[in-house]
Amino acid sequence: MLPAMTDSLDLLVLGGTSWLGGAVARDAVARGHRVTCLARGEAGTPPDGVTWVRADRREPGAYDSVADRDWHAVVDVSWQPDQVRSALAALTPRARHWVYVSSCSVYVDDATPDTDESAPLHPAHEGAGPVDIEVYGPAKVACERACVDALGAERVLLARAGLIAGYGDRSDRFGYWPARAARAQDGEPVLAPPGDVHTQVIDVDDLSAWLVHTAEQRVGGAFNAVGDPVPVRATLDASASAAGTRPTYREAADGWLTEQDVEPWAGPESLPLWLPQPDYAGFASRSNAAAKHAGLRLRPVADTAAAALAWERELGIDRDDRRAGLSPAREAELLERLDT
Repeated sequence: MLPAMTDSLDLLVLGGTSWLGGAVARDAVARGHRVTCLARGEAGTPPDGVTWVRADRREPGAYDSVADRDWHAVVDVSWQPDQVRSALAALTPRARHWVYVSSCSVYVDDATPDTDESAPLHPAHEGAGPVDIEVYGPAKVACERACVDALGAERVLLARAGLIAGYGDRSDRFGYWPARAARAQDGEPVLAPPGDVHTQVIDVDDLSAWLVHTAEQRVGGAFNAVGDPVPVRATLDASASAAGTRPTYREAADGWLTEQDVEPWAGPESLPLWLPQPDYAGFASRSNAAAKHAGLRLRPVADTAAAALAWERELGIDRDDRRAGLSPAREAELLERLDT
């Protein structure tokens, strides 16, 4: 927990009704700040204690209700360059500081371990109009560049987040594992990726607290906002511990998983947290030294697993509408093949 702040900020969160934006708004209110959330509200409602301005950032005049006052900081998580540019055009004249949540997907190199913020970036996406997820990394680079061009590097915090996990996550990229452990009987085989490869997650509450801290301190520059590298097996063991079960993890090699057409990382019938090596040896082992020096504090992965499991239980650990992970039938088929 970061120390309390004596001076209250006027903080504008572009969003705040979904996951990370809502966590930022909630943390900021808890620290005594005056928070306004500008959002459509389609993903939910903002936390208690904030002012909600309903607006659609895709529409002209979206920022009219918030552009006529001063803001100590603006927080933006969008990956649509047009939305970021329109926000900057409307709000830069009255914003002291800008906190932009970017992504480690901006980096070209996913194979080299322990790279820092000086690693090469993708070329920025060019052109106007909505962009598709296939150009997510270049789109984030374009958003970063727009922020720095508008305010200067010293007034912009670029938080290059890695895999965000914890309570409220709907991506299933991390939550699949505590949910799978909770469904397992003691000794039940569970298909798993190679356990000695690292994964790197950051708890949503650690990230949101740090983002508020950087707004308070007017921290500028680019930072890898990522957790510490942890072996996949340790993450799976933490998930089982949170669930109070003892499954038998059956680790499958990269080559075998690829031969079986298992999707890595995310999506239907994927194996979450699995990324083939060595092409992704650096994806989950980036340096977070700069962010730690700037105040980032991290909780143990066991705490994140417990929070993720609590959320999974609310959604239903047996649900069929997962965005990532193997279905029971597909996993059973793969385990049978692994044994032959």
